[in-house]
Amino acid sequence: MVSEPEILDELRRLRARVPQLTGALTAGVDGLVLAHDTPGVEPEVVAALTAAALGVAVRMADTTGQGDFRELLVRGVYGYVATYAAGESAVLTLLAQDRVNVGRLHLEGRRAGARIGELVDAWEAKAREAKDAAATAARTPPKTPAKPPVRTPAKPPIVRTRSARGSATTNARTTTDS
Repeated sequence: MVSEPEILDELRRLRARVPQLTGALTAGVDGLVLAHDTPGVEPEVVAALTAAALGVAVRMADTTGQGDFRELLVRGVYGYVATYAAGESAVLTLLAQDRVNVGRLHLEGRRAGARIGELVDAWEAKAREAKDAAATAARTPPKTPAKPPVRTPAKPPIVRTRSARGSATTNARTTTDS
């Protein structure tokens, strides 16, 4: 997908801005990890659970008429799990201590989700364009370069000469007797 170092840099900057974060992960809506900074936590498991929770959250928002999914917040005894939309096909999941300022968590999470979404969506647009171009190229027969016309050596011109035919005849009109 998108270049992992770009997303990972954004996750690390986010963790620096919100010190109470214990982990940050970006995944596709299908549950595949794009990038993670989650020490002590299995990123594949968190991504899969995020995809499942996302499915429920999207359905809940749709069923209740609340519009498109934006974010999901789960509060446990030891902290928070916050999930934010990141473009059309990705999500940002943040793990935070219970003493985090939730307003700051939302502010920074939304901003980071928007930036990561731009990265992922731009990459996917380029991938779609490349796929469309490849499909078009596959349907169009390859153009072969035009062959120059084959030149054959010119035949020498046939020179026709008048030759005498039989006996010489004279034309009375053109011949003068002297």
